[in-house]
Amino acid sequence: MTETYRLIPEWAQQEAVLLVWPDHNTDWQPWLEEVQDVYLNIIKSLNQANTQIVLLVRDNEVSNCLARLNKAAQVLIVKADYNDTWIRDYGFLSCANESGLQPIEFTFNGWGHKFDAAKDNQINQLVLNQLCDKEIKSVDLVLEGGALEIDQHGNLLSTELCLTNPQRNGNKTLSAYQQDFEDFLGSNHSLILRNGHLEGDDTDGHIDTLVRFTPDNGLVIQSAFNRPNDDHYQGLAALVDECRQVLPTHQIFELPLPYIVNLRGDRLPASYANFLISNQHILCPIYQQAEDELAMQIMQKAFPEFTIVPINCLPLIQQFGSLHCISMQIPCGILKPEILQSFVNGVHVYATT
Repeated sequence: MTETYRLIPEWAQQEAVLLVWPDHNTDWQPWLEEVQDVYLNIIKSLNQANTQIVLLVRDNEVSNCLARLNKAAQVLIVKADYNDTWIRDYGFLSCANESGLQPIEFTFNGWGHKFDAAKDNQINQLVLNQLCDKEIKSVDLVLEGGALEIDQHGNLLSTELCLTNPQRNGNKTLSAYQQDFEDFLGSNHSLILRNGHLEGDDTDGHIDTLVRFTPDNGLVIQSAFNRPNDDHYQGLAALVDECRQVLPTHQIFELPLPYIVNLRGDRLPASYANFLISNQHILCPIYQQAEDELAMQIMQKAFPEFTIVPINCLPLIQQFGSLHCISMQIPCGILKPEILQSFVNGVHVYATT
């Protein structure tokens, strides 16, 4: 790219959120009905926040999806084939500068070749490009959206454990990453955190499970202050201390840590920090745990001007991810005008070329 664009913070006004429909061909199969219910709840809640939905659906699943959707829902169904539904990590990112908006994409390789991602990596160019007002530009770098968090001042957060996995970009140095973040995402100050990781997290510690910005110089951090004997306690306490050191003027809001295991006894990486901000609403994951109420109270303190909407994500965490991981926001001005017009009369199936 010849121009430097800055990644748009999540709290900027949005015209849509991108989701990918879970079906029996995905890893959601064992909990499919419950997971689809979660998606329907997310869609309803986002529509209530004046956010429209671009929903990727496999061709042979469109009729099943239509049967489950409220016909009045503001949803554009777009036919696509994909490996899985974690669109946060392979959907395009939205950037801007003085001359306008620009969607950009990075390479997605299944979090360092842990899973097949060949179809996911083609979604932007083969499918989503048709919806955008400007052509999606590609950056030759393996990078996932969940690995990035930025504020309106150009402060960007990521994690060392994720970036230094050699299966992503070889032995690329952290300083080289910081230069990339400046060149392609407009970061003024890139902070790569060393501490914090949740057991069962296949992403190698994505920042969106650990630390999130608020619009008024706050940090929401997935802590374990409520579980001093938990295996995560020391690492997450060190993360809080690290954030205090690198961003000393920010107010810190620590979230409690739930304890959830699956039927095999595996610890699940349930994080209250994996929330989605959309048009003055915050969709927050809850997990039917004792910590839910306290977590929502802390979120309201961290975002006093926002409406907090709890979403039961216990079915999602069974596949080791949560609400932010399955979604990608689209700020106003990215989609073509005719795409926006298609939302007017309820659910609509887009005719892809």
